[in-house]
Amino acid sequence: MEQTRKITPKDFLLLNAGTLVVALGVYFFKIPNNFSTGGVTGIAIVISKFLPWISTGSLVFLFNMLLLGVGFVFLSRKFGFATVYASTLMSVVVWVLERVYPMEAPFTDEPLLELIFAVGLPALGSALLFNIGASTGGTDIIAMLLKKYTSIDIGKALLAADFIVALSACFVFGIRTGLFSILGLLMKSMLVDSVIEGINQCKYLHIICQDPEVICDFIVQKLHRGATICEATGAYTHHKLYLVLSVVSRGQAVALRHYVRQVEPHAFIMTTSTSEIIGKGFRSEN
Repeated sequence: MEQTRKITPKDFLLLNAGTLVVALGVYFFKIPNNFSTGGVTGIAIVISKFLPWISTGSLVFLFNMLLLGVGFVFLSRKFGFATVYASTLMSVVVWVLERVYPMEAPFTDEPLLELIFAVGLPALGSALLFNIGASTGGTDIIAMLLKKYTSIDIGKALLAADFIVALSACFVFGIRTGLFSILGLLMKSMLVDSVIEGINQCKYLHIICQDPEVICDFIVQKLHRGATICEATGAYTHHKLYLVLSVVSRGQAVALRHYVRQVEPHAFIMTTSTSEIIGKGFRSEN
């Protein structure tokens, strides 16, 4: 994944937090249950069955380092510091945990409960990383290689590869574990996007009113957000009105709605949830 933005202290904190959450989910829940939901960890879990003298954590470390090496050779600087750092840190944390806290068996005898954490924690961590333009490497590097040298639909190719890894668990670990792995793959594909949208979710408000200045003063002075005023005409009454456009956080949206109801009870308010706000005060592409 290409990275062009600078790493701020907040980004670096999220980078470490996201990577650690991924590593904890992989080591404590995915590996002990042999949940092979695709990616480098899924491949390592399957292969470790045939190479019992090498731990799964060691295979994850070796595969990620190999892919990073291949990426540097064939992609040059196409992926940035954050992805290299996250990939290395995740591999090291899993490798260290194997030696500090060996997992002889899963925490519980409830595989569905274990699967929820095996998928949920890495999904949460991955969403934090994707949100700052990073990832834990692995299949992302393979995707970049496919994009550079082939015309294959990358999304479909990676989904097919992950499905093959999950399906292989049926033959390697039994049908029960294989079906849980396939279920986990489906859950993973939906959870990451949902978590990212939840993290970035804001409220986009359209306020049709007669006195926009008092509303905009509240937005600017109290909420410290911006607003845009447009002139409008009522289709039924033909009265001159104003349209105030503003994007605020969920908590600020509640305060703004309450304030508008106080100063102009007949104002018309339309609220839309959105997770892709790019601009000053929100997300920057630089």
